[in-house]
This record gives sequence, C-alpha cells and structure tokens, in this order.
Amino acid sequence: MHGLRSEFGGPEFEPHVTVVEAIHLTKADALHKFNSACEGLKSYMARVYSVSTGTFFYQCVYLLLHTTPEVMSTSSHCTSHFGCKSSTPYMPHLSLLYGDLTDDEKKSAQEKATLLDEDVNTLSFQISRLALYKTDTEDKTLESWEKVAECSLS
Repeated sequence: MHGLRSEFGGPEFEPHVTVVEAIHLTKADALHKFNSACEGLKSYMARVYSVSTGTFFYQCVYLLLHTTPEVMSTSSHCTSHFGCKSSTPYMPHLSLLYGDLTDDEKKSAQEKATLLDEDVNTLSFQISRLALYKTDTEDKTLESWEKVAECSLS
C-alpha cells in the first residue's frame, strides 16, 4: 500500500475488508447492532483472487477476494444485523489505493502492485477482528474517520 501511495498519491488507511456498506445510524444504534452482529461470529480465511481496479475513489486499486462461503456469510450476517439492503451484490475486496486516477494510471498501479509482491494473487489471510468506523464518504482525506469499536472473532 505504501509503495502504491508513494507513486500515485492518496490517503493512508488501515488495510480492511468492508463487510457492511456505509449507512447512517446514531452512535448508540450502530454500537448495539455491531455488538449484536459480532456475537457468535468466528474468524475466517480470505483468499485473494486478483489485483483489480474499480470506478470509484474508494475502489481505485484493490485485492478482489474469493467469494467463499465464510466471506459471503459473514457479510450477509452483519448486513442483516444492521438492517440494510444493498442495491448491488457484495464484492469482497481489500483496497490497496484510494484515488481518482485515470484508467491508464490505475493500470500502472495495478501492475506495480503485482511487481511489489509477485505472490499477491495467491495471498490468503485470517480475518480475526471486526471494527466499526464512523466515516464521512465525502472526506477523501479520511481525517474525520474514527474507529468506534472493535471485536475479536473467536
């Protein structure tokens, strides 16, 4: 992530896999729903499918993950606890770079990600924590983003 940011810019952020899309809730309601969603969840493995690019600032260059039953059911479980319905199917991914890049710049960043780690397309990793963040999707500096809670998965 640092190698891509140093060449292409963009804000610094913690590596994460979003499991529930951004929704508007009070802090108390969000905490209640988050704690309820975390009950009984177990840690799980995620495997990288490919380095991909998207059309949005927050999906500029990312690791697309395999849609394993564990990955998909965790998102579905959490989404149901938060009571939100998405208009698009869940696409599990771990963003590497946020930015408003041209298609050519995205392609270069995608290639650089593979050069920086030749094994990136075969990575797998344990997801052992969930975190609840207060985010402002209009804030592209991410300076206003705040971790509200975190839970360790058994």
